[in-house]
Amino acid sequence: MTYAIVFSSKTGNTQRLAQAIRNVLPQQDCLFFGPPCGEALKAQRIYAGFWTDKGSCDRETAAFLEQLTSQQIFLFGTAGFGGAPDYFESILARVRQHLPDSARVIGSYMCQGKMPAAVRQRYEGMADSPNRTAMLDNFDRALHHPDAADLERLQQIVQQNA
Repeated sequence: MTYAIVFSSKTGNTQRLAQAIRNVLPQQDCLFFGPPCGEALKAQRIYAGFWTDKGSCDRETAAFLEQLTSQQIFLFGTAGFGGAPDYFESILARVRQHLPDSARVIGSYMCQGKMPAAVRQRYEGMADSPNRTAMLDNFDRALHHPDAADLERLQQIVQQNA
């Protein structure tokens, strides 16, 4: 079965996930690897990666997903806030809204991803509060993600759905 790995990656996090997927799939079946592109639509299976923007996928990924037809889809992404499976599932539910009814989701994966330093600076400028402290703590935890365990979990899920 032919596949394409399509990803949008603002900070490099989602690109790391895309490369981890590429490393466990048969290279001869890969039609495309890179940012959203019409060429990828020729594949029977699409691995579509995104970074989280306002609780959903970024605009570039949304526009790409809306062009799909009857491909099998595996969604993967990163979010600056992590650790809560319910939060990740809510993001994935919003991303799925960009898919046509004819597309079939065969799996998904999300993990935390590091955020740009400007985000921490914005948090530091907030009034001191428990919320500010929690946001700074989350930022610091995110600095190491996606980590080796995140990548390994993704590869296991991809192999189970291959």
